[in-house]
Parts: sequence; structure tokens; C-alpha cells
Amino acid sequence: MAGGHHGAVQPPKLVASDVDGTLLGVGDRPSNRTRAVLARMTAAGVPLVLATGRPPRWVPVVSEAVGGGALVVAANGAVLYDASADRVLAAETIDPPHLDEVVAGLREAIPGCGIAVERAAVGVGASGEQFLAESAFEHAWPDADHTEVAPGELTPEPAVKVLARHRTLTSDVMADAARRAVGHLVDVTFSSSGGLVECSRRGVTKATGLARAAAELRVAREDVVAFGDMPNDLAMLRWAGHGVGMANAHPDVLADVDEVTASNLSDGVASVLERWF
Repeated sequence: MAGGHHGAVQPPKLVASDVDGTLLGVGDRPSNRTRAVLARMTAAGVPLVLATGRPPRWVPVVSEAVGGGALVVAANGAVLYDASADRVLAAETIDPPHLDEVVAGLREAIPGCGIAVERAAVGVGASGEQFLAESAFEHAWPDADHTEVAPGELTPEPAVKVLARHRTLTSDVMADAARRAVGHLVDVTFSSSGGLVECSRRGVTKATGLARAAAELRVAREDVVAFGDMPNDLAMLRWAGHGVGMANAHPDVLADVDEVTASNLSDGVASVLERWF
């Protein structure tokens, strides 16, 4: 279990939620019921922190849909992002020498995979090429943005994530192989079951990102309630005072949380938050 409160959970002072498969429902939008309880929650002075595998540039549309938010844990914990100012506050990166080792290890461990890297420019108005992918990389999501580069152009600059994609393997199989090959260099996880693994700097997870956000907001971990559905949420769910898994969650999540709520399509987050707000 996540090791936080059990039974009668105290009202949280901070709520953290994954986005895809958790907070978003039909049409990849939060339901009216979810938006309403989040509005009551923030009006009561309890902040919402979005904790997502998404890069910062994919966050504003979600932040606006749920009524805005100041701090976002993005890129699986590697980036702390101020959505209200559209500013990356901090980024935990993998340096070029380690990137070379990680990419080489992934290619050997998962033959036929395509590789991409995610970068994060820091500061207001920061721009530049952020998602670079070789031609062999196939996106797991529709309409994803990227700049296609030669394989040798993936690693000269620091990155917050390395992604490997294989169209015929499951993410579980890929993650097992990746951990054996490069687990000593990076944290390996996944947010989609469809043949995608994501690698962050060693020791960087949604838990470390949420701990940083909670410290900024001066909230103790025992006063945090967190929601998630995939293995990239597990460290955060264990860290929080009360970790809640969605009914649609990966089996590893369902086996290791304090509570299981309804699915993201059945207002699972709202049904828990309505106890207090």
C-alpha cells in the first residue's frame, strides 16, 4: 500500500492528479462534475497540482480546462512548470554523455525501436526545438509535434526524457528490457501500454517532482492526496499521504495504492474529492 492514511482520510491540503486516463474523461476533457468539485476545492484554498508525463507545451490546454493552476509537475517529474506564467521553473536533465549511453543501451535491448528526446527550455518565452525524433520513431499519440533529425543529432544537448517506441511490443516488455540495460543510468517507466517507454534522469519521478511542488506550497506529504492510473504514477502514489488508483489503472497500480476509485470515464477523481468539497 502507499503507506499514507487508511480508513477515514483527513481533508487534503493539496491534491495532485495525473492527467490522461485519470483526470480527463470522455473526449479527453474533464467532466462538468469534475470541474465543479475542483472549483469548490480551489475556492476552499486547496491547490491542484497536475502531475503528468506530458511536456510543458501540452499542459496549458488541460490547465485551462480545469480552471487554471500555478504549479505543474511535467515530463514525469523532470520539469516544474508554472502554467499561469507559461514558464519552466526547473528541469532535471540527462547530460549528453549519459544520453549516448542510454540511447545505445535502448537500441541493443529493444531491437527495432525508434528513439526520441524531449528537451525543456527554461524561462518565459523560451523556445527552440524541444521534441526531436529520428525517422524510425512512431508516435503513440495522434497529432504529436516533433522535429525529425538524424540519429546523431538526438544527444548533443541535455534532455529531460528519452523515449523509445516499438509498434509490436508492449510497454511492459519494453520496460523490463530497458531497466535491465539502462536502469543504472536512468529511471524507466511508461504512461501508455502501446509500446512506449520513457526514461528520465536517475532518481527523477513524479514523486520527486511532487515533493518539490509541495515544498513550494508548504504542504507536508501526509496532507497530499494523489490520483493516477499508470506505472509512471506509482512513485507519486506511494509518496502521497493517500494514493488513489483509478478503476482503469494498470494492474501494478491497482495492487499498490491506498484506495481504488471509479474509472476516469465515471468521474473517479470527483467521487473521492466530493467527500470534502
